[in-house]
Amino acid sequence: MTEIVITGTGLYSPDDVITNEELVASFNAYVSHYNELHSVAIEMGDKEPLQPSSADFIVKASGIKRRHVLDKKGILDIARMYPQFPDRTDDMLSIQAEMALIAARQALADAGREVQDVDGVIVACSNMQRAYPAMAVELQNALGTKGFAYDMNVACSSATFGIQAAANAIRSGSAKCMLVVSPEICSAHLNFRDRDSHFIFGDACTAVVLEDQTNAMTSRPIMIMGERLITQFSNNIRNNFGFLNRCVESDVDRADKLFMQLGRKVFKDVCPMVSNLVSDHLQQLDISAQQIRRLWLHQANLNMNQLIARRILGREPATDEAPVILDEYANTSSAGSIICFHLHRQDLVEGDIGVICSFGAGYSAGSIVVKQLA
Repeated sequence: MTEIVITGTGLYSPDDVITNEELVASFNAYVSHYNELHSVAIEMGDKEPLQPSSADFIVKASGIKRRHVLDKKGILDIARMYPQFPDRTDDMLSIQAEMALIAARQALADAGREVQDVDGVIVACSNMQRAYPAMAVELQNALGTKGFAYDMNVACSSATFGIQAAANAIRSGSAKCMLVVSPEICSAHLNFRDRDSHFIFGDACTAVVLEDQTNAMTSRPIMIMGERLITQFSNNIRNNFGFLNRCVESDVDRADKLFMQLGRKVFKDVCPMVSNLVSDHLQQLDISAQQIRRLWLHQANLNMNQLIARRILGREPATDEAPVILDEYANTSSAGSIICFHLHRQDLVEGDIGVICSFGAGYSAGSIVVKQLA
């Protein structure tokens, strides 16, 4: 039986960083401007005044303290409040391919592989900047890899679903070495004028190299013991932006064309769905909770992660058992659990078992159980 191993990971983080204090100062300036501009309507009861935010509120609600973004200036400008990217011609590398190229090269170097060793590329992320040609094919061309490439989108679970697809490609004999890359530009679909969500997301890109164990070059491969995926339809996390908007005369600047969620409902629905998924997966693999050394959970919300970890382990997790990168990176959609894995796997010893777990819109959730080899 073909054993699949993870042999390399890579991470691209934008240089621009926005702290909670900077984000709140911009948001509160916008609130003051809005309330002053609409003061008459507010006084007459025709409009509700906007409420200011605070850095303490953000930390308490999410555990987030700062985030990396591709364009800080545009986000903090209260006359704009979203990133501004220079237009690129068709013969220039796209923004997502540019991010992906950096992370992919890191992952390949980590795996001890050259670009010609890669048989397939999957770009798995929440939002693609265009419909076609695929970002994966563009990345394949920029890297100079052979074989095939395609895009896939399962929102915040894209990376784990991509890993499962890559593992299956190797098992089937379609490839010997696969690359899964997740370029997430979450700041571009975030409503920075919404008090309940303006602090949630950051930008990042991760990359993972998977191979048949017999071909692995690295001295410390991590074996995939099993993958398990689940989806369940829900409107509680949604983004209605798409190419059909113009056909239904829809206002592309309307709030529903950006990230929206009903946070309390998401929390109530997703926590049991994810903890049950992982627990059932471990039981299927005949692995007890006591054997789990580490949980690399999707980095969406600190309270969610703590509850899910407690339910899986049956106790309060130690800090290093369920590491958190939310304070530095915020929610980076599908890249989050892989950032956590990338930064918190070097201390594993032979035989250590862990779970890479994603969850998000759809609903979707993925569980990848792994074991550190010698």
